Amino acid sequence: MKSLKRLSIFAGLTATALTTMIASATADELVLSSWLPPKHPIVTGVMQPWAEQVAEATEGRVTVRILPKPLGPPPAHYDLAADGVADITYGLHSFTKDDRFLRSRIGQFSFIADNATDGSKAYWDVYGGKLDAQGEHQGTKLLGLWIHGPGMFHNNQRKIENPEDFSGLKIRTPGGYIADLSQDLGITTQFMGPGEVYEKLSRGVIDGVTFPMEALQAFKLTDYIKSSMEVPGGIYNTSWFMVMNEDIWDGLSAEDQAAIEKVSGAALAELAGSVWDASDARGAEYISDKEIEVYDAPAPVLEKIKELAAKHEGTWADAVKETGFDGAAALADMRAQTGVKH
Repeated sequence: MKSLKRLSIFAGLTATALTTMIASATADELVLSSWLPPKHPIVTGVMQPWAEQVAEATEGRVTVRILPKPLGPPPAHYDLAADGVADITYGLHSFTKDDRFLRSRIGQFSFIADNATDGSKAYWDVYGGKLDAQGEHQGTKLLGLWIHGPGMFHNNQRKIENPEDFSGLKIRTPGGYIADLSQDLGITTQFMGPGEVYEKLSRGVIDGVTFPMEALQAFKLTDYIKSSMEVPGGIYNTSWFMVMNEDIWDGLSAEDQAAIEKVSGAALAELAGSVWDASDARGAEYISDKEIEVYDAPAPVLEKIKELAAKHEGTWADAVKETGFDGAAALADMRAQTGVKH
């Protein structure tokens, strides 16, 4: 009797409805844990369009659901994917304190790129290629790499006119290279997720932050910043990843893997870069009538940053050489691709 009822139900379905039911039953819905605010440009301009592209490229066989709340704090997101807690995650390499992403640091240095699009494409090409980024992302399938726009130095205490002006400032950094560089300059660094910056800045716990231009608008910081210093190619950058759990990836068909790769990698780097650049442009326009002085780093400051940057680059290149890669050549290649003279 139950079988007859099922038959009568299916008989009443249109061909389209039946096809939809079958597709839904066989589709893979993957969960993406997202820690940025839901309206952040990376979510609305990168994650959501990419999820739509995956569904289209795989003809609906693979869909991506972006969670409204993260499955863990931002620094945990790589391991959330590697351990299978989430299917897909994204994040900053500098959030991870160990050396598993040693070669990724090529995307964090000063004087890398004057815009995020060129920088992200070069980063995918160089780190993703000759520096074997996949080899450093154990337990996952590396889907994307990108960098944001040129990192700036923002604070509410004083304009930086000489290297000594950095001393004593309490500044939030995302960890990694810029934290080390800042400490060399006499800064007291504090690590925290981007979402915590507004509270700490408004309460005076920190004096400023290293962020690209877009963040002043995105995180509503304009009331608590008075001075923003620009450096050619950025005083620093942040290197980003997007990864899928390796077992989940291996469980997809070869056809769907190829389709996802087509909308990831270089295409994703260009998409993310263009979104950052548009956001930086909107941020610059947004603060144009605010009481924030935006200025180029004075020559003495620039020379000091170059001196310290060269030291960190050399130390990094030596460490990379021990892993069998030529970091110095890779860094020169990346700068050649972005057109930044150093």
